[in-house]
Amino acid sequence: MTSVQSGSFWQHSQSYLDDEILIKKLLLSHDPDRRRLNSEMLLSAVENIVFHATASEELVSDKPVNANFKSNISNIELIESPEPLMHTIYKIAHEMLCKSPGEEDLHTRTMASLDLLGSHRWGAKAALALAAFAISYGEFSLLIQLRPHIPLAVSIANFKQIPSNMSMLKPQVKALRSLSKTMVDLTKCIIEFEALPLVHVGPDMEDLAVMKPKIYVTAYWIIRSTLVCSSQIKSLMAMKPEQVYSNITIAAWELLSLDNRLSSIYGHLRPQVDAFRRQTEAKMHQKLLSLFKKSHIDNQNVLQMLFAIKDDLPLKDCSTQGKLGVSALKSKVVLLLISKPDLLPFEQLFFLVNQTYDHPHNDKIEGSYAIIWVPISFYEAWTDAEQKLFDFISNSMPCYLVRQPWSLNSAVVNFMKQEWNYGGEAIMVVLDSEGMITNLNALDMVFIWGSKAYPFSLSRENELWDGEQWKMQLITNEIHPILTQWVEEGRNICIYGSENLDWIREFNAKMKDIKDAGMQHEMIYVGKNNPGEHTKEILSIMNREIHSNLLSFTKIQLFWLRLESMRRSKSRLGNNASTDNVVAQISALLDNNNDNGWAVYGKGLSTDIVRVEGDEIFRCLNLFRQWGKNVGRLEFIDALRTVLEPPLVDGPCNHTQVVPYSEGLVQGNMVCQNCKLLMKKLTIYE
Repeated sequence: MTSVQSGSFWQHSQSYLDDEILIKKLLLSHDPDRRRLNSEMLLSAVENIVFHATASEELVSDKPVNANFKSNISNIELIESPEPLMHTIYKIAHEMLCKSPGEEDLHTRTMASLDLLGSHRWGAKAALALAAFAISYGEFSLLIQLRPHIPLAVSIANFKQIPSNMSMLKPQVKALRSLSKTMVDLTKCIIEFEALPLVHVGPDMEDLAVMKPKIYVTAYWIIRSTLVCSSQIKSLMAMKPEQVYSNITIAAWELLSLDNRLSSIYGHLRPQVDAFRRQTEAKMHQKLLSLFKKSHIDNQNVLQMLFAIKDDLPLKDCSTQGKLGVSALKSKVVLLLISKPDLLPFEQLFFLVNQTYDHPHNDKIEGSYAIIWVPISFYEAWTDAEQKLFDFISNSMPCYLVRQPWSLNSAVVNFMKQEWNYGGEAIMVVLDSEGMITNLNALDMVFIWGSKAYPFSLSRENELWDGEQWKMQLITNEIHPILTQWVEEGRNICIYGSENLDWIREFNAKMKDIKDAGMQHEMIYVGKNNPGEHTKEILSIMNREIHSNLLSFTKIQLFWLRLESMRRSKSRLGNNASTDNVVAQISALLDNNNDNGWAVYGKGLSTDIVRVEGDEIFRCLNLFRQWGKNVGRLEFIDALRTVLEPPLVDGPCNHTQVVPYSEGLVQGNMVCQNCKLLMKKLTIYE
C-alpha cells in the first residue's frame, strides 16, 4: 500500500492541546465491547432527517411522505447491547442539550460524550452523536417549516421564543446546513474504514498505525461539532430581540469555522480511506481466488470469507425468521442463488420452489443441501426501492438468505461478478460440503430435474443427460402432475402450439374427428415461446369454444422455461443442434415462428416421437383414412409416420433388424425404417 502521508492539517490541528495528548485521552475513553450497531443504516436515517430539514423552509405538500427504508429506526440493529438504541441516543441528546454551554468548556463536554459512547466503535460513536443532534435539528426545522401553515406550530414557536423574522437566521441556518453535511460525509469515511476486512488481508501495519489516530481525532471533531450545533439550536430559543443580530453573526462565524476545519479533515481523509479500500479489495480478491483453489475439511472458511466478515449471524432462515451463522451450513451442499433484489420473475420463482422444496424427491435428500439467496444491487449502492422489494420477498421465501445484503463486502460482490460471471441474470453457484465450486450455474439443472439433480455438480449434469433421450417424458416432466401421470400410463399425447386462432380451431376439429374414430389421445396447447397477452386471450377462447386446456398460462410459461433451460444446459456442456438430436428438437420448438403452428406426437415413455409443422400437419390429418387403418396393427405414432416419411425403397424390402429382448416387446410391433411397413416378427434363441 502506498505510504500514507501526513498533511498539514494533521500537523497543526489543535489550538490548545497537542495531538498526542488528545489521542491518549481518546483511547482511555475507548473501551469497545461486543455490541454492534449498523452504523451505516443509522447514518442514512440521520442523512434523511438532515435532507428534509434543509431541503426547504416551506411545507412542500399535503401528500404523505414515504419513509426511507434505511430511515426506519426499527430496522436498525444494536446487537448485544444492554439498552435499546433509542435509549443510547437520548442519553447523548441529554448530554448535548441539558448543560449550558458556559457550565463546562467544549472539550470537557466532548470527552464526557465520548465516555458515554466508550463501548462503541469510532464510526458508531460519530453516528450516534449525529443521531442525537438530528433529533433537535429536525424538531427545530419542522417548527420553522410548519409555522406559516399550522396554528399549533405558531404557538409552540412563540412559547419557545424562536425569532419570528426567519430571514435574520439565514446565515446561521445556511452554515448549520453545510456543517451537517460535512459531518455526515466524515462519518461515512470512518464507517467505511472500519468496515474494511483488514484482519483478513494482512494490512501494512505502518500505514495502519498512521491512519488509526486520524480516525480517532476525526470522530472527536465530529462529536465536538454536534455539541456546538445543538447548543446553537438551544440558544435560538429564549433569545432577546436585541441580541438576535449579534448572536447570529457570531454563531454563523463559529459554524463556518468548524465547517472549514472539518472540510480540511475530509479533504485529507477521503482519499486515504479510498486508497485503503482499493488495496484491501485487491488483496481480498486474491485471497478468495486462493481460497477456492485449496482443499478444505469443510465449507466453513469459504462461507466465513463470503458472508461473515462483518456479522457473526449473516443469514436468515425465512421459514422461521431466525438469524443464522454459517455453521448451520456445515457438511451441506450450498447453492448460492445470486440475483438482483427482485430475484426472479414470478413463474420462475414458483417453479424453483416447486422443483426443490416441494419436489417429491426432496424428502430423500432433505437436509443435505441448502439454498442461500444472495441479492446484489443493480446499482453501486442499494436504493430504497430495492431494499423494500428485498424486505417483501424475504418474508415469503422458503430458503436461507443474506440478512443484510447491502452490507456484503464490496470485494466479495466484485469477486462474484468477475470470477463467477454474474452480470445481472440469476445464477446458482454450487459449493460442495468442503467449500469447493462444483458448478458455476446449476439453475438450469434445477429447472429441468429438480431435486433429482443433487448434488448439482457439473459431473451430475453430464450424468443426467447421458440417461436422457428425446421423448415425451423429458418434454413434459414436472410441468403438471396429470400430464406426468398420462406419460407414465403410456397414453398418446399431442403437444401443439400456435397463436393463429383459426389454425387452432381447424386443428382441434380434425383431431376431434380422429378421436371420434377411436384413436385416443390427449391434447395439450402450449402457445409459443415467450407467451404473452395474446396467449392468455387464446386460452380464454379455447376454454369457451374448444375444450378446457390442461395447462394454465403460468404452466405454459414453465413449459418454455424448461426448454430454454435444456438448451442452455446442453450448450454449456458443448452440445449444439448439429451434433445433438435433443438440442436440434428443442431449438426447432423454441425458434419456431410459423403462424400455421406445429405439433409433437408421442406416447408415454417411448422414444418414438414425431414433430410436424405448418401445412404438413393438415396434409397428414386429411389422409387419416389412409393411415388410420394401420393404427390397429401399428401404434398411433408409427401409423402417422407412414404418411410423414415416405418409403426409402421401391418394391420388396429385405431389411432386417435385431432387437434385444425386453419385457413387453413380444406383444409389440415395429415399423421398417426403409419401407415404412409393419415388419414380420421372428424370435431368435441363443
